Amino acid sequence: MANSPKSVTIRSYNVGFGDCFLLSFQYAANAERHVLIDFGSTGLPPGAPATRMMDIAQDIKTRTKGKLHAVVATHRHKDHISGFETKKGGTGTGDVIRSLKPGLVVQPWTEDPDLDPKATGPNSSKKATKRKLATMGPDASKHIAALSHMHGIAQQMLGVRNLPKAIKNELSFLGETNLKNLSAINNLMTMAKNSYVFCGKKSGLEKFLPGVKVHVLGPPTVAQTDTITKQRSSDPDEFWQFQAKAVSSDEHVTGAKQILFPRHVHSQGTRFPINARWLIYHSRLTRGEQLLQIVRMLDEQMNNTSVILVFAVGKKRLLFPGDAQIENWQFALGQKKFEPLLKSVNLYKVGHHGSRNATPKSLWKLFQHKDKKKTAPERLKTLMSTMDGKHGHADSKTEVPRKSLVSALTDESDLFTTQVLKSASFFHDTVLTF
Repeated sequence: MANSPKSVTIRSYNVGFGDCFLLSFQYAANAERHVLIDFGSTGLPPGAPATRMMDIAQDIKTRTKGKLHAVVATHRHKDHISGFETKKGGTGTGDVIRSLKPGLVVQPWTEDPDLDPKATGPNSSKKATKRKLATMGPDASKHIAALSHMHGIAQQMLGVRNLPKAIKNELSFLGETNLKNLSAINNLMTMAKNSYVFCGKKSGLEKFLPGVKVHVLGPPTVAQTDTITKQRSSDPDEFWQFQAKAVSSDEHVTGAKQILFPRHVHSQGTRFPINARWLIYHSRLTRGEQLLQIVRMLDEQMNNTSVILVFAVGKKRLLFPGDAQIENWQFALGQKKFEPLLKSVNLYKVGHHGSRNATPKSLWKLFQHKDKKKTAPERLKTLMSTMDGKHGHADSKTEVPRKSLVSALTDESDLFTTQVLKSASFFHDTVLTF
């Protein structure tokens, strides 16, 4: 095998709402090295057969010729790890991946099974952990505690009844995403040697990818920054909140005073008087919004543990940030040493399925290969795995994928989105030469 790869093929699988990318590095004499980044879904694309996830697992087996060198599970959400699920008799999609005998599994430091509930960083040794715990601030235990309690809370939320339909739907989506997929977690923990990473730590991937330098930009530990223990609901400077020349609402145009809930105020034929019906609706709405706020907070916390990797070969840079959001990104973007690396990115896997707060505008501005000329030879390539209608709302400018972000991706990069694949085609190959 030559010292450096000649090219890489990134196979984007259409899992619907989720992520699954196979990186195949080609060396001399037809030798290849394969890295799988995530394998999960919370909703298959329209028209896809029920066997889609197994079809993908079998395609990974065929494409790698039975040998997968490494796996990266960016974080614990179901839409990123459900494909690693195992079943009795070895019939699960995760059993197929396990049979490919990867040499390494990379996960965020928060997934270390030996992690103390009060830890603020990875467990390098018991003595080191005690030293860390003795010097860390009061936010130390809150972060890991929130993550460890997430699954139980998510399970309870799925059983809540008598809520407005829109809130119930979002609760169901977020609850399902955050349910503990024990067989997938155990499979990732035991199928190979584990590397639990954080910003600045060596990933271990370079051992399996000669000539490739892998930079870990996230997640930070709580010791590095406590921003990952918090989450912002709005940030116009960083989030893709508003489309250019967008009108905020019809009220400003017409000046008309609108009834907020006409269906509930004017409904007829129920046994409750109008005022009582209004009160019942709003009491359920308030309860639902409170529950939704809790689950959203837990969901954001998990995204802030997402692994951020940059693969560097020669002058080419490939950025895979999982679902990392602004609080995760903030630490890396504040490090001057990472600025040249991010400026030179040639391929960007769009964060969090195209959500408004996972591609900070300060990150987007750094990319020097953005170009509005579609014929530009070194134009930035972007890959997005997503599906409309699963998360967020256009009315609140939170829909996934976010329209204003997609517009920028389309105008300034060569964007591929899994949404364009027909039901019979479940993958797309992007080739980068070095």
